[in-house]
Amino acid sequence: MYADTLFALERGHLIRLGLWAGASLIAGVLILLVLHRRKNNAPFLKHFSIQMLAWGGIDLALVAWGWRALAYRDYGGSVQLHQFVWLNIGLDAGYVAVGITLAVTGWVLAKRLSVLGAGVGVIVQGFALFVLDLRLLTMIESARIASIAAPVTRWLAS
Repeated sequence: MYADTLFALERGHLIRLGLWAGASLIAGVLILLVLHRRKNNAPFLKHFSIQMLAWGGIDLALVAWGWRALAYRDYGGSVQLHQFVWLNIGLDAGYVAVGITLAVTGWVLAKRLSVLGAGVGVIVQGFALFVLDLRLLTMIESARIASIAAPVTRWLAS
């Protein structure tokens, strides 16, 4: 695969992650503002929005860090990125599992909407990150296959 293709894929991933982070922050703030305006302390929504804010802030920090480190990669760097994305996909699945555990435990054992809201917030964030990382991995694999097939296609066409 070519370094410029991988660079573009990684940059696009950071942009999509930044958009998700921004949407999470906006959603978290809007929910809290509506609750405050209505003088409603809905525990589910309050703790859900806290998760949206926390994860959105962390994601935005990761985007800033990744953007600063964005560079053309050689073969070793592309392998490292590939492994890192796989690691993130595993972590994302773990976040979803933790969110499910938190939500089920909080509701079944404690009957607390606040814990349920926090759990659902973790599930939403983990699933979104899973989808974003899986998309990056799929795009990297497609580009890798295309770069392998291109010379063969040119040779067959000549």
